[in-house]
Amino acid sequence: MSHSRFSKNKIYPYLASVGLVFIMTLLGEIVKGRLEPTNIVMFYLLAVVIAAIRWGQGTAIVTSILSVIAFDFFLVPPYYTFNVHGMEYLFTFAAFFAVGVIISTLASKARQQAIKAQEKEAQVTMLYRLIKDLSISDSLEHALYTIRINVAQIFDCHTAIFLPAGSGIELSSFDSGFPMEEHEKTIAGWVFKNEKEAGWSTDILPAAKAHYLPLKTSQGVFGVLGVFFKKDKEGLDSRENSLLNALASQAAAAVQRIKLFELSRQMELVRETEKLQVALLNSISHDLRTPLVSIMGALSSLLQDSSLLDAEMRKELLKTAYEDSDSLNRLVGNLLDMTRVEAGTLKINAKPCDLRDVVGTSLQALKDKLEKRNVRINISQNMPEVPMDFTLMMRVFVNLVDNAVKYSNQDMPIEITAEPSESEVKIEVKDKGFGIPEEDITHIFDKFYRAVKPRQVTGTGLGLSICKGIVEAHGGRIFAENNSDKGATLTVILPLGAKKA
Repeated sequence: MSHSRFSKNKIYPYLASVGLVFIMTLLGEIVKGRLEPTNIVMFYLLAVVIAAIRWGQGTAIVTSILSVIAFDFFLVPPYYTFNVHGMEYLFTFAAFFAVGVIISTLASKARQQAIKAQEKEAQVTMLYRLIKDLSISDSLEHALYTIRINVAQIFDCHTAIFLPAGSGIELSSFDSGFPMEEHEKTIAGWVFKNEKEAGWSTDILPAAKAHYLPLKTSQGVFGVLGVFFKKDKEGLDSRENSLLNALASQAAAAVQRIKLFELSRQMELVRETEKLQVALLNSISHDLRTPLVSIMGALSSLLQDSSLLDAEMRKELLKTAYEDSDSLNRLVGNLLDMTRVEAGTLKINAKPCDLRDVVGTSLQALKDKLEKRNVRINISQNMPEVPMDFTLMMRVFVNLVDNAVKYSNQDMPIEITAEPSESEVKIEVKDKGFGIPEEDITHIFDKFYRAVKPRQVTGTGLGLSICKGIVEAHGGRIFAENNSDKGATLTVILPLGAKKA
């Protein structure tokens, strides 16, 4: 808007035209003895062109009139009088004036076109900058902030954006200088409802302090942009109003895009949730039914045919029922733990614990599964007590060892090692089993995720996910990697300092 600075002072261009005519007259005085007066006219034509290009047609015409007068008075014999001895000079005056007007008109049009081209270029640059800034906005909040900052910098104003809320709109993003009166909010609501500009510098509710524009696309109105100018201003000219509307259109498109993206993301989340629910129901129904069928079969045999069964057979049936009951109990426990982890209600009661006791208790819980297994335990002799929740960490090691049992052959050993460092302890559970496919390593701690294995393995895919939740709740971390020779290692790292609340 710098081109309008001179137009604010309406006197200056005409004073400048007088100065131009004065300078050209001085040049004419210098050369009038050596050049024909008709040749000196070119000096004044130059003044007319300069005035037209610099200040416009009105100033150029005034310069033409002043040039004819000065040329006649100072440079045409008899000097310093308006008398003219030859008709050719009258023709020269008329022609000069006509040429001056034509040149001023053409130069003025060229100037206006140049100004419009500059304004268009500036407008495109501003819109490009806004579009570029909005393209990297990854949230509605950031997009609204970007819109406000760009509009505020371009127009040197305070801004606010209103978005739909219930049956009306609410102020979603604003700066401290924007007027917050209830009357202003009511006008913004009117703009949103009627999809028309209103407020200051409009014919609708002009008493408002701010100017309000609907953020509208072909899909409807997505909000309202409010603009409050810091300095006294009579109104918006056509160029400013056009630019402001263009900025509002781009802002509306950005808000629409982000809202549609958020809606799409919510729909995708719903679809993924439904898929997880289906996976959960399928997995749980299968994993619940299998031990229940086994338990019911064993108990049914004991109830109906107990007289026909010898002591060894009854003991075997009871053992089967017990093992499946234990498996069922662990499944239900995992489901409860997963619920607590996801709800954020998992409470850690960390106390200094002997790691050997935690590992030993975990192995005792799996004694039936480990009956024919070679489990090697190598815990450093200088292992200090580790702050942890005994019960929860026992669940972690039960799941880790149970995982090693599932994914390795019965004749393969399982190794548990633990080594402290200055600030943490590293615990590894190694097996000599199938290993983990490379594409599965980063996903095996995801809920319901189960790696592809060369044989069918039962389970819900919750065990390692629960381990991750419990370990991270202790301020530690857990990860998996394949061994260089055979099998995989699951590593737990726990801090030796108590977890901060």
